[in-house]
Amino acid sequence: MKSIVILISGRGSNLRSLVQACAAQAWPARIAAVVSNRPDAAGLEFARECGIATRIVNHREFATREAFDAALAETIASYAPDILALAGFMRILGADFVRRFAGRIVNIHPSLLPAFTGLHTHQRALQAGCKVAGATVHFVTHEVDHGPIIAQAVVPVLPDDTEETLAQRVLAREHLIYPMALAWLVRDALYIENGSVRVATGEAQWLL
Repeated sequence: MKSIVILISGRGSNLRSLVQACAAQAWPARIAAVVSNRPDAAGLEFARECGIATRIVNHREFATREAFDAALAETIASYAPDILALAGFMRILGADFVRRFAGRIVNIHPSLLPAFTGLHTHQRALQAGCKVAGATVHFVTHEVDHGPIIAQAVVPVLPDDTEETLAQRVLAREHLIYPMALAWLVRDALYIENGSVRVATGEAQWLL
């Protein structure tokens, strides 16, 4: 059975979707811990209610990013994770951290990567006049919001959309594709070929 550690910084809406999918779909995995860089992250209380171990590594208590990364890595390593899932984790992870957990870190980003890396993705999509937007699950590399893409979901951009309405529709899709991607991971159904992620033959793939 695989061990999953989930990193959050806020309310934990994707955390909820992953915990619920793990239980409902009987994944061959357990969520060993939820770790946050913010002691006030609302998702921590949800994790505790579900009986999941929680840890806080407050980035404000460290003088440098490298020191924070090192403490975070040691905390995570204590759970021996097979998969490290970033679910609204709002800190950039350094190259040493990424190397330590290479091939095991995944992230969900609220845009159709490689478009709109970084912050304010919905605002930028609207300003650019995009006709579609969406979300991406990808492996994490040392380059922020890059790495082989595992899954994407698309939503239309409507004429009267605001950042808030677009964000809500994208988030609903995030809650579908992130559990799907992690289900593939825990079943060893993913492999990388020539820099692209492939899903093993026979795996169900949703039309999104």
